[in-house]
Amino acid sequence: MWSLSVTRLTLFAALFGALVPSAVSAQAVSTQDAPVTTPAAAGAAPRAKAKSVKAASAKPAAVPAAPGQALQLRPFFALYEALGKPDGWKINGSLRPRFEGLGGQFRPSPVPGTNDVFTMQATLFAEYDTGPVRIGGEIFDSRAYFQRRNSNSIATTEVNALELGQAYLGFDLEDAVGAGTTSTLQVGRFTQNIGSRRLIARNQFRNTINSFTGVAYDWQNADKDQLRLFYTLPHFREPSDRAGILSNSVAFDHEGFDAQLFGGIFTKANVLGGILEAYGYGFIERDEGSQLEGIQTRDRRLFTPGFRLYRAPKAGRFDHELEAIFQTGVARNTAAITDVTDVPVKAYFVHAEAGYTFDAPWVPRISAVYDHASGDGSNPNSNNRFDTLFGARRFDYGPTSLYGPVQRANLISPGIRFEIAPDPVWDAFVAYRGLWLEDPTDSFAATGIRDRTGQSGSFAGQQIEARLRYWVVPRSIVIDTGAAYLIKGDFLRNAPNAPNTGDTIYGYLTTTFFF
Repeated sequence: MWSLSVTRLTLFAALFGALVPSAVSAQAVSTQDAPVTTPAAAGAAPRAKAKSVKAASAKPAAVPAAPGQALQLRPFFALYEALGKPDGWKINGSLRPRFEGLGGQFRPSPVPGTNDVFTMQATLFAEYDTGPVRIGGEIFDSRAYFQRRNSNSIATTEVNALELGQAYLGFDLEDAVGAGTTSTLQVGRFTQNIGSRRLIARNQFRNTINSFTGVAYDWQNADKDQLRLFYTLPHFREPSDRAGILSNSVAFDHEGFDAQLFGGIFTKANVLGGILEAYGYGFIERDEGSQLEGIQTRDRRLFTPGFRLYRAPKAGRFDHELEAIFQTGVARNTAAITDVTDVPVKAYFVHAEAGYTFDAPWVPRISAVYDHASGDGSNPNSNNRFDTLFGARRFDYGPTSLYGPVQRANLISPGIRFEIAPDPVWDAFVAYRGLWLEDPTDSFAATGIRDRTGQSGSFAGQQIEARLRYWVVPRSIVIDTGAAYLIKGDFLRNAPNAPNTGDTIYGYLTTTFFF
């Protein structure tokens, strides 16, 4: 069956290759702002509009991308040009077809041993700046095709058809809270990239995108210190039923006070040669609706404080990153209707990374990484499994969707990564990770494999990952292709619910059209 996936992958590669030459040729530089890593324009809160030299020097900076994730060339959005560059407008969009194939399933039965899926993501963003007020909106359309009927690998993380993901008002307050400062206020529906994106993120690889409804305030001073405060209601993606997901049904997402995410992050520039972030986020959820028709949850009430110290990579120097997160509160062990017992939560996560970028023609960078996330023990009266909230994980642990065995839960993982960027039109990396369970009685990361006795050991295996990106039409069409190989260890082979499918191999091919 894996050969069938490979065959389909080859066919889709040929299809995309045929489409590319007929596409529009490389364009001139656009006058409108364009994001570095995402086709949509509002990955974080809108930035204040510079009205003077002083204000321009203080406007909030974009969230820096993880090493090896940012495209070197900024996408060009031809639709804005085609409409005559209307004053006060930002208009852009993207179309992203992707084919994925997986063999040697790591998830427990009854998931099929092999699987493949074709996903399509389209976005269309528009914002009009009236001066002090900006009016913005964005439509997401995420669909999936050809997945197996008995596969639970496809869910609301892949399907969310025709959704108004953003609809907001942005108020540019300039220096209203002090000379030399810039601040903005955003109200409505919006996406968020905050800090390292490990806890709150606008998804890039995943086919669907997190959205929130609420209010966010951003401030920055002339020294580039920053503050963000927010109170939001996370969206419940629809459809959430199996039939609706398989048929790509259109059902509008909803938000409510049954799920609340709030907090703040302060960023201090020029600390130990880098940047220091300190933050605290609160999350409150409860069951929504009736027991028969509502959404059942673990009733999490969590407080997640943390800090991050990092220095961005640059040719000819060392870089580093250290992030430590603690999590406390109460939650239930399951989302079952019969589970009405709140237990205390105490969990943690640590990410450490050190790298060096060589001042050489191919700009090679090598880095060592270490991740440690707490797992839950066998004591039913407490819960110690770390919860990554609304974070992204592709930049740390490899592709998600059909793949994605690794996440920030019950994990000990050292690794090494090697990246190159020989030319602005292409880049590549290869990465290796060892995988262990922090607690042998908890399920490993995102696999769903568990041995409650702990007798299957703590060695989960090894992961090798590689990716290549290439601008076939610079700034207009980029191809992203990659593969991952999960060499299963004793735990993923011998645990009671581990499938007898051998090692896992996964590949994907993505073509993104910016317009």
